[in-house]
This record gives sequence, structure tokens and C-alpha cells, in this order.
Amino acid sequence: MISPGPSPAGHDPGPLLRRLVQPEPLVAVELRPPRLGMGTSRSMSVWIDMHHAVQRLARQDNFILLTDDAAGDHEEESLAHLAANLGGSADLAAVVPFLTCKHPIEYCRMFARRASALGVAAVAVVGGDHAVGPERCVPHGKGLRRILRADQPGLPLGGWANPHRDPIEQARFVAAADFTADFVLTQIVSHHSLGCVERFRAELERLGVDLPVVYGVFHYHSANPRTLDYLGRYFPVPAPEITREFDSGATAEEICLRSIRGLRAIGADKVYVSNLRSRDVARRLEGIREGVG
Repeated sequence: MISPGPSPAGHDPGPLLRRLVQPEPLVAVELRPPRLGMGTSRSMSVWIDMHHAVQRLARQDNFILLTDDAAGDHEEESLAHLAANLGGSADLAAVVPFLTCKHPIEYCRMFARRASALGVAAVAVVGGDHAVGPERCVPHGKGLRRILRADQPGLPLGGWANPHRDPIEQARFVAAADFTADFVLTQIVSHHSLGCVERFRAELERLGVDLPVVYGVFHYHSANPRTLDYLGRYFPVPAPEITREFDSGATAEEICLRSIRGLRAIGADKVYVSNLRSRDVARRLEGIREGVG
């Protein structure tokens, strides 16, 4: 079987990997650093909100994913701000920054060295959107993970899968010997896409893969057509279904809960919630956790 844990023997897998192999459900959260160029005062305000959010979430035993150029927008580099603003006031062992291949290779190596020195939970290494921004430094995330694994053998690394594509093929990518990851994050899925998740999970089981998988769930604030159309450029958005749910009186939290409950019903009980605002993320995440039971 393909099992989690950093490759070299003797390394402590750390709190994230230990938590991912436990049977209890998990609800983590994804936050987004400020976009580059938004202005000093606005950027500072966003980082202050994130500072408080990470502090509070870490104290409440949550894991926090931090994006890297989400949705094609250049974002401020997260590790430098976390180190400068949080220092010892928050446990960075709760933080999982993303790193895409859309950076020069030396930057990626430096990022991994800094992440390891700061004691983050892991780094999620993914390819990055081909359609926007600079070219990838390597063709696929697995190639960058191999480089970083050699450089930082004790740093847990996450991979990426997208069940919306051919779920059988995606499962086989994860099962490949060169996938080089300790856990898997997925593209955003929902209660409207359970069929592809079930096929993905079934193929993983058939292949004997027991890497932990954390499924992405989106918190839609509204059914604004322009927003749903924009989001649809980056992941499959079930816009008609989401619109009908809002029109019927469902709240944003209720729709998010339906996705988490649907995933749990098919055994996908570890999720991360995307698109919660930093200013009130801890309160909203706690409400989602209470709602899902």
C-alpha cells in the first residue's frame, strides 16, 4: 500500500499527518493572502485580519491552508509575513502554505527551506494554472515535490488531484510511484459532484492507495451570476444548482454544510473550506463545524 509519512526513516511526521490518519472527521480552512498591488494600507489591513485569524484558528486546533496566487492573481508571499507578524504568538505547525510551480526553481527551494525552518505543518506543492501568469519551472507538481523532498527530506509535502477530470486517471496519478506526496488536496467539489468523488475514491481503494485525501469545499457568499461566472474559470461551479438553493432560501452556511455532509456520507470526511473571509473566519468555521456535527 502507498502510505503517508515523509520518506526518510526516523522523521516525525508532525501534527498534520498524525491528524490525517486518525479516523475522526476534519474541517480545515483555506485563507488567501492579499493580492499584490492592492495598496499599502489595504494590504496591511488584510494582513492584520489574517494575523488575528491565524492566531485564533491555531489556538482552536485548526489547520490553515494559505494559497499561492489563487485564481491567477499574484499574492503576497505568505511565509515572510507570518514570520514577521506572528513570531512565537501562533504555532505555525498549524499552517500549510501552498507553493505552485509558477516561480523560479531557486525561489521554490528557498520557500521550502524557510517553511522547514519556521516549522510549518507541510507545504502543498501544486502545478498552478497553465492559463495565467508565468510558465511553470517544471511541468508538473510531482517534479517540484521530488526536488524539494531531496532538499528538505523532513518537510511533509502535499499533492493535488482534481476528481472533476477523469477520476480514474486522477487516482492513478496519485498511485504512481513518482507522485512524491504525504497527503492529497483536491479541487473544489460539492454535493453536486459526489459521483466523480465516489469514482475517484473507489479507484484509490482498488489500487491500494491509503494516502490521506482532504477534499475542497467552497463557501459561496451568494448566487451573484458575475461572481459564479468568474469562479467558473478556475473550478467547476454548479451555478444553476447553487442559484436554485439560494433562491429557495438556503443560507451560504447551509449550502456549505450540504457539501460537507454529502462528502461524509460517502466516506470523504476530511475537508477544507475555501472562501471564508479572514475577518470572521474563526466564528464561521466554528458554526460550520457545529452544524455538521
